[in-house]
Amino acid sequence: MFKEIKEIIAGTGLGLMIFLIIKGVDITPFLLLAGMGFLAYWVIEKKGLLPSTMGGKGYTPPVKVSFADIGGQATAICELKEALEFLLRSAEVEAMGIRPLKGILLSGPPGTGKTLLAKAAATYTDAVFLEASGSEFIEMYAGVGAQRVRAIFNRARELARRQQKKRAIIFIDELEVLGGKRGSHTSHLEYDQTLNQLLVEMDGLKSKHDVQILVIGATNRPDLLDPALLRPGRFDRQVKVDLPDKEGRLAILKLHTANKPLAQEVDLEAIARETFGFSGAHLESVANEAAILALREKSPLITQKHLMEAVDKVMLGEKLGRKPAADELYRLAIHEAGHAIAGELLRPQSISHVTITSRGQALGYTRQKPEHDIYLYTREYLENQMDICLAGAVAETLILGSRSTGSLNDFKEAIRLARVIITSGLSDLGVVAEENLTKEQMHNASTTIISREEAKVASLLRPYQGALKALAGQLVEKETVTGRELRALLQEQAMAS
Repeated sequence: MFKEIKEIIAGTGLGLMIFLIIKGVDITPFLLLAGMGFLAYWVIEKKGLLPSTMGGKGYTPPVKVSFADIGGQATAICELKEALEFLLRSAEVEAMGIRPLKGILLSGPPGTGKTLLAKAAATYTDAVFLEASGSEFIEMYAGVGAQRVRAIFNRARELARRQQKKRAIIFIDELEVLGGKRGSHTSHLEYDQTLNQLLVEMDGLKSKHDVQILVIGATNRPDLLDPALLRPGRFDRQVKVDLPDKEGRLAILKLHTANKPLAQEVDLEAIARETFGFSGAHLESVANEAAILALREKSPLITQKHLMEAVDKVMLGEKLGRKPAADELYRLAIHEAGHAIAGELLRPQSISHVTITSRGQALGYTRQKPEHDIYLYTREYLENQMDICLAGAVAETLILGSRSTGSLNDFKEAIRLARVIITSGLSDLGVVAEENLTKEQMHNASTTIISREEAKVASLLRPYQGALKALAGQLVEKETVTGRELRALLQEQAMAS
């Protein structure tokens, strides 16, 4: 509406100028006035004092998002629906003397579907939906952020009345930018003023108003939020939107492949098992990249091979064209063979495939598929994981007599795992507070654990030197060896010995 008014004014002004020029009138004073008016308008707009610049984006898509369109978040959806019943059954809630629900906080890693959940909540409650980012409220001019907060609440009420709806949802993404702990921005009090205004607006939300407003915030850093935002009466419900488990990943993959031509052999459950730690956004990218790979090969159907390669691409990046020299390639093959054989010996049936194809920052990699999603780790599990990390360097030492810088990231991961063992109270130090350990004590304890595990890996791989060389030869020849081929090779070596 405001944009249309601006266009009418601009068109009228231009027409008037042309008319005056034709009549022979000196238009210099008019041009000066127009310039001053434009400058004044620009300053006002930049300071956020016009409704069009701070009202949030209304959500009116042709096909509305529903909870049925969101996979892998059954628990979050259940919690959110329960909270939304306060809006849908407001009369019963008021009769029971229950105060109205004012805010819901969605917290979780990026890409887990927090924005989709908020949009589905608007559809579920038949509410007007306004979307804004926390950074949109912050400006260098004093008082602008507070003005923008007031404006988005006012616009929510106006839109609801205009559309004859009783409810409105204001969704604020990146809430930690707007709602960070007060006093943390010592150089700029504008942050604190803006947060104060949000707290005041939320305190003023009453169920007796003709329009009920619910604020839904999303963040992946709830630890940065001001405690005043999280107290009861403001964000009354906190819904954890976590990374999906295997069943959730399978549901998400089914949603994102529903409109894609899949081959009969495609096993989405296997892909779900391979993608532990992937978010919904990652899985959407896997389905999309698989379709791109099929199109690139001019295949009418998306096959299991396309999906597996898409997983690698999303995880590590595109294949690189660089080709190491023959001696470097053999060293790389020995290194990856060490990871693969150690992984298969320590966790049978766990290796999906091993390759020396370069992707992103990785010259080669070995992919493990967990039998099931793991959330708690024993010391034995962490030590086995450390052994697999160290196996590449140990294999280079056993076969080639020296190591290379290719083990740098493996060592970093081994050190991280050693620190986890120490800080979790699983080391010989017992239960200790990390802050009570000096850097020297932490270094000595980590070194002791890593040295012990390195000796264990050397003992594990020494009888399999023939298998290391055989697998390295296959990798140099074919670049990629599947887990099934690896297990067949190990079985042949066992029978030969």
